Amino acid sequence: MAHSHKDDDNRNTHNKRDNTEDHENHDHKGDSHGGGEHDHTGHHEMMIRDFRKRFFISVAFTIPILLLSPMLQDLLGFEFYLFPEYDRYILFALSSVVYFYGGWPFLSGLVGELKQRQPGMMTLIAVAITVAWGYSTATTFGVEGATFFWELATLIDIMLLGHWIEMKSVLGASRSLQKLVEMMPSEAHLLKNGDTEDVPVNKLKKDDVVVVRPGEKIPVDGIVAEGSSTVNQSMVTGESKPVKKTEGDKVIGGTINGNGSLQVTVEEVGEEAYLSKVIDMVREAQSKKSKTQHLADRIAFWLTIIALTAGFGTLATWLIIGQPFVFALERMATVMVITCPHALGLAVPLVVAISTSMAARYGLLIRNRTAFENTRKISLMIFDKTGTLTKGNFAVSRFGSLHDNFDDRQILKLAGALEKKSEHPLAAGIMQKVKDEEIEVPEADNFNAISGKGVEADVDNQKVKVVSPGFVKEKNIEIPEKAYRNEAESVVFVMVDEELAGFIALADEIREESFGAIKTLKESGIKLYMITGDNEKVAKSVSEELGLDGYFSGMLPDQKLEKLKEFQKNGEFVAMTGDGINDAPALAAADVGIAVGSGTDIAAETADIILVNSNPEDIASLILFGKATYRKMIQNFVWATGYNVVAIPLAAGVLFTAGILISPAVGAILMSASTVVVAVNAQFLRRQFRDH
Repeated sequence: MAHSHKDDDNRNTHNKRDNTEDHENHDHKGDSHGGGEHDHTGHHEMMIRDFRKRFFISVAFTIPILLLSPMLQDLLGFEFYLFPEYDRYILFALSSVVYFYGGWPFLSGLVGELKQRQPGMMTLIAVAITVAWGYSTATTFGVEGATFFWELATLIDIMLLGHWIEMKSVLGASRSLQKLVEMMPSEAHLLKNGDTEDVPVNKLKKDDVVVVRPGEKIPVDGIVAEGSSTVNQSMVTGESKPVKKTEGDKVIGGTINGNGSLQVTVEEVGEEAYLSKVIDMVREAQSKKSKTQHLADRIAFWLTIIALTAGFGTLATWLIIGQPFVFALERMATVMVITCPHALGLAVPLVVAISTSMAARYGLLIRNRTAFENTRKISLMIFDKTGTLTKGNFAVSRFGSLHDNFDDRQILKLAGALEKKSEHPLAAGIMQKVKDEEIEVPEADNFNAISGKGVEADVDNQKVKVVSPGFVKEKNIEIPEKAYRNEAESVVFVMVDEELAGFIALADEIREESFGAIKTLKESGIKLYMITGDNEKVAKSVSEELGLDGYFSGMLPDQKLEKLKEFQKNGEFVAMTGDGINDAPALAAADVGIAVGSGTDIAAETADIILVNSNPEDIASLILFGKATYRKMIQNFVWATGYNVVAIPLAAGVLFTAGILISPAVGAILMSASTVVVAVNAQFLRRQFRDH
């Protein structure tokens, strides 16, 4: 299949806040530092608790700071005293606690950013609170001027709140690798001298023989030495039907054995096992993500440069002009405090908190916010088939009579009488349909399996068979055309007293919502492909029925990943939608990974976004939500930083000769107004979500 795409190097633009080693590494799906994802998640939760604790303690100290602040008392026209002669020292002591305790994440963050030579939000906050504390301390102990203590405290409170909201709203480090490892059984039944012994899987060696009992997970990659069974491989290979395994067939560790007992000769264990290789692919894909810095960091970087340049420039300019040092120092402090807008610290977290909570209400769980914002860039979408576009279970799609003596329900009734005694994978689908149709099935006597062809039994004094098309053809009975619709279906036939009575067609049904989702996405100009582990006939049928741009069948996880990377190399911004372990590496490597909620935990843990309701139509809603969220974020950046264009020159005193000078109090009001605008604007996002 030929493809032509434009070149573009701007891929995998997932978010990683590289600001500080201690406090900012919480935006991406999970790093693999060899130390285990469980520890990483625990660290993330500990950080959330730490920010929450610092926030509440700082707020408790901020209340008396506000009451004791002379500037605030003048602004609001009230008086409050504890010990009139010592209140300024009490104010200093309380503010120092907030500065050192509440401000510690930002002060340590400053060190981390400077070590990495990437000054950003932490540097900007740390500079502002240090200047405010240093200048206010100087004025407390003799230097003429007003204190910034209440601004210092509220700035720290709001920044702590912003970081706490941010970390809560975006799920932390991924537990996907932990979950993948948990899929593998830890013990196996080793066969030795005719007896079985339970041993740890990591103690097994090549050519050992293990026994796998019905319903158990297969512990190793190996070859069936004895026995036969059906094995559910859907979570690994994506095949919709359980696969028959007999002597000489290969089995994969982590897949689930059906009703038969198997003896398996060990081929691969440990790092060489198939699932281990999938784990490695997920780890590698995740470690390559989140390379770009967040937009807020870039803005913060430039604001830091502006704050330092404007601050020290203001101090130097006023000293050169001949103004007193105290005046020049106050101008410098005002400029630096104003340059660190409270609003910038809330611009992203507020929008994220609202968009993630609103999206969750509509069945979209956002794990990686940058991927969510990037949904607006999607140019090509890859779908897994089984469980994503289709329902993922083999169900009766049609049934009917082919004989005048029987009606449709009788066909299902007779088949149910036989299949309730069968262990065949198709039997479960037929019995589910019997249950749904509320059909009472009669007893079957003299039940017998016709090797490889079907089953037979006596029902109500009639000889009934449920058999394959091959068996019917062997009997030279012509099959009417109405029994077949498309190649995605498996059809079995019901024979009564050697006459063809009816048919039952089973298929992994296409979800009704898939048709609407494909139509909406096509209208958005997105190319749509299906990559599945299922066979060519089934893949072709589903692709044609849905009107996709193309499909790839029989694809294993590593092949899905390679195909996705090929699309990315050709300049496409690729979204991947899937639900199984077989999709995990591709979900992790995609520019936007979307997991269907009915799928495995593994798929959900490696994806950026989870569709809780397993409804493909939610993907179209997701893209609209992503666009609205991104727009709101940009608007907030403009609001959060735009007032600096006016406020910084005025704070520096460029219009001093005209009698216009921003006092620290007015600067504080401007900061508050900017914060309120950002908060209100973020709330409008709720209405946009409801409109969609």
